[in-house]
Amino acid sequence: MAKKIRVVIAKPGLDGHDRGAKVIARALRDAGMEVIYTGLRQTPEMIAAAALQEDADVIGLSILSGAHNHIAPRLMQLLKDKGLDDVLVVIGGIIPDVDIPALHQIGVKGIFLPGTPMAEIIGFINSHTRARV
Repeated sequence: MAKKIRVVIAKPGLDGHDRGAKVIARALRDAGMEVIYTGLRQTPEMIAAAALQEDADVIGLSILSGAHNHIAPRLMQLLKDKGLDDVLVVIGGIIPDVDIPALHQIGVKGIFLPGTPMAEIIGFINSHTRARV
């Protein structure tokens, strides 16, 4: 029997608005995934540690503050250093189009802007996550 996809949802940086992160967490749970929400004001170090501790398949970052160009590269390096570079990283939030190619280049696989249908996010995670047994 296949195990549930384990998703760590994190709200990095100083942004204190987490309604969207909670909505995503609920939708992923409803889709059959196991979701760990780390809460507000997470550092890249805290997120990487949570992913390791929770044996995450996916890390979902919710970033509305514009700090994605600082947070994502640091997180991706930490994941690589910890041997977690096979964890799928996705970002949702306010990401200017001009920043998207650089985020993809460092290994962020999915970027979801406001208004993205939940079914699209769920489908992306299901089709891009490594199989678990």
